[in-house]
Amino acid sequence: MLVLYNTLTQKKEKFLPIEKGRVGIYVCGLTVYDHTHLGHARMLVAFDVIVRYLRASGLEVTYVRNITDIDDKILKRAADNNEIFSDLTERFINLMHEDEKALLNVPPDHEPRATAHIEQMISMIEVLVRKDCAYRADNGDVYFSVKNFPNYGKLSKKKMDELLEGARIKVGELKKDPRDFVLWKSSPDDGVGWDSPWGYGRPGWHIECSAMSTNSLGNSFDIHGGGSDLLFPHHENEIAQSECATNSKFANYWLHNGPLRVDEKKMSKSLGNFFTLTEVLKKHKAEVVRYFLIASHYRSPINYTEQGLQQSAKAIERIYICLKDLDVENAKSLTNSRYEKAFLAAMDDDFNTPEACSILFEMVGEVNKLKSTDNVLAGQLGKLIIRLGGILGLLTLSPKDFLMRDESVDVDEELIEGLVAERNRARKDKNWTRADEIRDQLLAMKVVVEDGDSSSGWRIDR
Repeated sequence: MLVLYNTLTQKKEKFLPIEKGRVGIYVCGLTVYDHTHLGHARMLVAFDVIVRYLRASGLEVTYVRNITDIDDKILKRAADNNEIFSDLTERFINLMHEDEKALLNVPPDHEPRATAHIEQMISMIEVLVRKDCAYRADNGDVYFSVKNFPNYGKLSKKKMDELLEGARIKVGELKKDPRDFVLWKSSPDDGVGWDSPWGYGRPGWHIECSAMSTNSLGNSFDIHGGGSDLLFPHHENEIAQSECATNSKFANYWLHNGPLRVDEKKMSKSLGNFFTLTEVLKKHKAEVVRYFLIASHYRSPINYTEQGLQQSAKAIERIYICLKDLDVENAKSLTNSRYEKAFLAAMDDDFNTPEACSILFEMVGEVNKLKSTDNVLAGQLGKLIIRLGGILGLLTLSPKDFLMRDESVDVDEELIEGLVAERNRARKDKNWTRADEIRDQLLAMKVVVEDGDSSSGWRIDR
C-alpha cells in the first residue's frame, strides 16, 4: 500500500485515489524568463520519479505541469531585451523542453500555459466576486478577501493573527486588508493584458494555477505538488480561491520537494553559485545528475557540490561495471524476488528513493559474487537491476555507452582500442615495461584499463 506524506495533514497517509486506478496530479511548473537551473531540476526529477512509480504501480496517471508565460519578471526581461514577451517565453519554453529531455524526464501529459487560460481565470474571479470572496479596488485591481475564507492557513498552519502581523500594503495597492492578495492587476500603462469585467489588465500569479488545474483535472483531484518554497503563499492562496469558487476540496494530497543549495548557500547569481542545467550537463552525464538528485529523499534538502556529483558518478559507474559482462538480453525475467519486494516497499513508503537505491546496490554486490559461480542467475539479477533502475529513470544506456563514452572527455576510440590491443600483446609477450607504459599513457587520457585473464578492456575515468 502506497503511503504519502501529506503536507496538508503533516503526516503519512494511505494513498486512495478519488477514482480507483486513476490518478490526477498537478505540479507547479516554471516561470519562463530564464534558463532552467538546478533548483528547477530538483523539482522536475522529484515529480518525474513520482509519476514513473505511480505508473509502474499500475495506475493510470494524468500528469499536468503548468507554464507561467505572463509575469512581471517576464515583461521586464523582454523589455530589457527589447523583444516581444511571447517571443522570449517561447524561446525559454523550447530550451526547458530540451533540458528536460536531456535529464531523461518523461514529459507531462498536459502542459497548460497561463496565456491560454485567461478566460478560465476571469470566470473564476467572477465567481469569487459574486460570492463576496473577492472585490474590485478603485484602481481596477481585484483582490481575494482572506477574511471571508475562514480556513485560510490550513496548509501552512499559519494563524490569521500571525498573518496580519507580517502583512504589509505596498505603495499602489488598494487592499481592504493587508492579508488580501491580487487576482487581477490593472495594466493600462504597459499595453500588455486582456479585457475583463474590471478593465484592461492581467491575472495575478496565484489564480493561474487554480484555473489551469481545475480546467485540466476537475474541481477536486488527487495530488498537487511543487517546491517547498511555494507552500506559502502560493499554494495556500490556491486552496483559498479554488475552494471558495467551487465549494469542493481542492486537492487531497499535497507533496513538496525540498530545496537545493549550493555549497550550503542559497543559489544566487550575485553569489556566483548559480548553475544552469545546460552547464551542469556539459560536465556530467545526465544519469549522474539524476542519481545525485534522487539519492536524497524528495522532501529533504540537497546540498549541491562537485564532490557530491563525483560520488554519484562513481555510484552509477559501479552499477554499469557490474552489468557490462552480463547477458541480460537472453536472461529470464525474475519476478517477486526479495530484492524487488524490498525495492517496491521502499518506494511505497513516500517514494523513498535513497532506500530504493540501496537495494540496487545490494543486488550489485550479489551479482558480483555470482559471476564466478552462476552466470545465469547473475544475468537474471542484472536484468532485474535494469528494470527497477528504469523506474527511477536510471540505467537507460548500455554499459558500453556509459563506460566508454563521455561528452566531457575527448575520446578517440580507435586510438584507445589500438593501444589496448598493443598492451594485450605486450602482456602476452611478458613485456611488462611496455605494458605499464601504455597503461600510464591511457591514464593520462582519462582511460582506465581493466585487465582480464587473457585480455584487457577499458572505460573512461570519471
